[in-house]
Amino acid sequence: MEIILPRVVRRVLNGTVSQPGWLPRRLMTVVSGDVDLDAGVGAVWFVWRPGSARAEAHTALIERCGEKWRCIGRGSASGGDPPAERLAVGQPGQVGMIELGGGTGCLSYAYRLRHRHPDSIGMGPWVGSSELRVAAEVDHLLLGDRRVEVPGHGWLVVVWKSPSTGHGGIRPLLVAVGGDGSELSRIGPHDGMDSYTWAELRGQVEW
Repeated sequence: MEIILPRVVRRVLNGTVSQPGWLPRRLMTVVSGDVDLDAGVGAVWFVWRPGSARAEAHTALIERCGEKWRCIGRGSASGGDPPAERLAVGQPGQVGMIELGGGTGCLSYAYRLRHRHPDSIGMGPWVGSSELRVAAEVDHLLLGDRRVEVPGHGWLVVVWKSPSTGHGGIRPLLVAVGGDGSELSRIGPHDGMDSYTWAELRGQVEW
């Protein structure tokens, strides 16, 4: 994995997040990748040895440190191989427009390199990621002010940088946008369910 992952990360940084032709899916399946060039952070969601009893899902965090990008952390991701097609909202397995899975994060390594004094470490920014499952009705997501495209299978990882709270970071507002540009749902930094699901539970959705 230490040989394969850097090559996959380079593809994501170049805007290519699909499965590399040289990488057999039985060895490693690339689920999703996301890069915020302005913030200098990225994430890759992948499954190691998919379909086997030893399958492991991971999210790797990357950050720009000076002129180089480096892997700064890795965490277990939710789910395994993504389905071939996205599900419409309300179908079994897809309750809301945006469904939160797992996530991982760590203090900015670039900040730690610049500020070596121990008292400044806890004040550094947080680099975080969230795994999402998005309904078929959604054309793209807005993560704060940034547009994020949704893969065909609807499973994706989004990466973000925020001030550290001492216990983690603060996920930006996520908005699901339809093909006509209308807002379909949103999920706030501290929400566990999107607004569509909350409205559905309250019996307020006309669909």
